[in-house]
Amino acid sequence: MKISSKLLYRYSIFPLLALAAPLLASLAILACGGAAPPAGTQPGNGPSGLSGSIIIDGSSTVFPITEAVAEEFGKLTGGRVKVVVGVSGTGGGFTKFCNGEIDISNTSRPIKSTEVEACIRAGIEYIEIPVAIDGLTVMVNPQNNSIQCMTVAELKTLWEPTAEGKVTRWKQVNPQWPDETIRLYGPGVDSGTFDYFTEVINGKAQASRGDYTSSEDDNVLVKGVAGDRYSLGYFGYAYYLENRDRLNEVAIDGGAGCVLPSEQTIHDGTYKPLSRPLFIYVRKEAAAEPQIKEFIRYYLGDKGQALAEEVGYIPFPAKVYELALARFENNRTGTIFGGKEPDKRPVEQALAANQ
Repeated sequence: MKISSKLLYRYSIFPLLALAAPLLASLAILACGGAAPPAGTQPGNGPSGLSGSIIIDGSSTVFPITEAVAEEFGKLTGGRVKVVVGVSGTGGGFTKFCNGEIDISNTSRPIKSTEVEACIRAGIEYIEIPVAIDGLTVMVNPQNNSIQCMTVAELKTLWEPTAEGKVTRWKQVNPQWPDETIRLYGPGVDSGTFDYFTEVINGKAQASRGDYTSSEDDNVLVKGVAGDRYSLGYFGYAYYLENRDRLNEVAIDGGAGCVLPSEQTIHDGTYKPLSRPLFIYVRKEAAAEPQIKEFIRYYLGDKGQALAEEVGYIPFPAKVYELALARFENNRTGTIFGGKEPDKRPVEQALAANQ
């Protein structure tokens, strides 16, 4: 994962603060003649006497948020809670999740009906938690100045299954574009980003041409597009922000003119149809463990929201996190946003109606 210089600064200074804070707090309490706080507590930061492990896997898109939260949470616990965050794609993460191999699954889309059924067969109950908003971003090489905006129809012409082996030059997509060979880069079939893109662009999840360079690692896609003049790829907005000096984002015309992805356009939905919510899913059994309970509270708190924004994602309004945390604390299992009958209302409305 590539972390911003600002975040690296935070990480470089936080260990010193974490070591100094308990001593300073104790001295302040003694100076005031008060009693030290009970062992295992750290006011405002959750318990510091926790131990154990948390195993997380899944989406490469959600990875930067969860990894940042995991590192900061680990520091608060003095390193006694070991949080391991892997990347196997949304689909791969759900496979491990429904097999009971991991505690939390990072996902860039809601759970599918087939995955719901797999979890039911395995006796896995889960709590669904929205954590941030992402704008799936279409990228081209900076040397390709001709491609500045694409319509949904043009993206479909380029990526639909019937384009395989046939639509191979930019000029075939738009007569005004270069007569040059297109080289495509995109997520693998286990990626939630792949599912989302194919559904909103091609009309059906998993419906895509197959003759492109695929990877579950978004950094591989960044490197591919950055090194190939007439290439195009798509991945999460955070990876564009971390590589904006190497890539050009493409504005998308979803029917109301060309709109570039930005914090504002992703949040207000004008960057459509490629704005989407991101999730984590927590096994109900794992959620009862103290270190996981506190990790989720931290993730949905002010610090977690700030970290989501710092690594390039758009936090929800505060009310969404309040509703999501209430759902977690009350052990409300099952899916609102996925399965056979997903709730298509805005995230806040859907959560409020399903408390």
